Amino acid sequence: MQVKDARAARIRRHKRARGRFRRINDRPRLCVFRSLNHIYAQIIDDRQGLTLVSASTLDPAIKQEANGKNKVEIAALVGASIAKKATGDGITKVMFDNGGYKYHGRVKALAEAARDSGLEF
Repeated sequence: MQVKDARAARIRRHKRARGRFRRINDRPRLCVFRSLNHIYAQIIDDRQGLTLVSASTLDPAIKQEANGKNKVEIAALVGASIAKKATGDGITKVMFDNGGYKYHGRVKALAEAARDSGLEF
């Protein structure tokens, strides 16, 4: 099954990247998960095991703005939203965890929007 192999490969890539992040460990991690219809972003403090900030396409404010936009534009809205929430909570520097996905399309749009809105990574 090709789909099962692709999912397993993504999970392997994600675990490998998280191993690298564990060694750095001085910043919270901006983690991205994308499904077929939605995209989710969380800023996680791995030392405490807590989610500090989260945003997704399911948030009511983003849902309203997303009408008539494509998935890449919606991902950019999520990136801007999570950056705004994070800077409001005093988080300015994060490590970007692409979740094993290619840095392309929706993942790239989310990251660039977060950078443009004030997050450093």
